[in-house]
Amino acid sequence: MTEDIFVPINSDLDIVTARQNGRTMAAELGFQGTDLTLIATAISELARNIVRYARHGEIHLQVLGNNNGKRGLLVEARDEGPGIPNIAQAMQDGYSTSGGLGLGLPGTRRLMDEFEITSDAENGTTIRTCKWVRSGL
Repeated sequence: MTEDIFVPINSDLDIVTARQNGRTMAAELGFQGTDLTLIATAISELARNIVRYARHGEIHLQVLGNNNGKRGLLVEARDEGPGIPNIAQAMQDGYSTSGGLGLGLPGTRRLMDEFEITSDAENGTTIRTCKWVRSGL
């Protein structure tokens, strides 16, 4: 199985690289069809936020396993940007500081099985999401 992948995010081209790496890793894990698209979309949204708000950061992709035999993909976005002043507000559908549709973070939360965000002005933002391979696939 693929080792952890770390993709530096500094430009739109890096967004494409992160999405392609994530899709490949997810397919190797056994994700199929729609789930591959959901994962790629979540990675794109997270990486795009890094470019838009923090300028520089990283997407970390990691295969996960648990004691029940489940396997999944961790997608972690990290940056050292200005942080998100009001996480609750940023997680509301329709809220946007950039004039967009405000679907990025709430949409990403819906696409993935698990979603966790930490953010402050000193340390930037870290978003950890996970998608688990559905049994029976």
